Amino acid sequence: MSGAGRPAYLAVGRLRKPHGLKGDFAIFPLTGEPEAVFAPGRRLVRLDLEGTVLGEPVEVERSRAYHREWLLKFRGVESRDELDRWRGQFLGAPASELSPPAEGEVYVHELEGFAVRQADGTALGLVSAAYDLPAGLTLEVQGPRREFLLPFRKEFVQQVDREARLLVVALPTGMLD
Repeated sequence: MSGAGRPAYLAVGRLRKPHGLKGDFAIFPLTGEPEAVFAPGRRLVRLDLEGTVLGEPVEVERSRAYHREWLLKFRGVESRDELDRWRGQFLGAPASELSPPAEGEVYVHELEGFAVRQADGTALGLVSAAYDLPAGLTLEVQGPRREFLLPFRKEFVQQVDREARLLVVALPTGMLD
């Protein structure tokens, strides 16, 4: 970690699988700016699920968009066997080099500890975890009587105040029953 609990590296892509015979790797982007983050010359690190850096940094030699993914070639990495061992890992970029979230946005790692309130000010609880589920990002909220799961979707999360560490939500009837 560096700074005020901010990680040194943020995950910007998931390493999916080698692609073709020229040393490319299919990457699922976890950033809204893949063309900048995966630009040739950019140095990235490989991360495991806990965010631990694995090995030495890698440099992007070439990159291009490919359907919903990106194809990246890393300088000096030619062996498909080596690339195959990287499957399922993540690519991380130095947090200090990434654009900060825009107003109303937040990094997923920052959500833990956010207060959750209804628009009328009623406190509902605190975010205790964030889960990346097939249906999308889901927050676990510790409420006054029990915990509940909150889909992080605009129909439920109406406002994100990063500075105040607050989510203003509109819950469907019966969600807390």
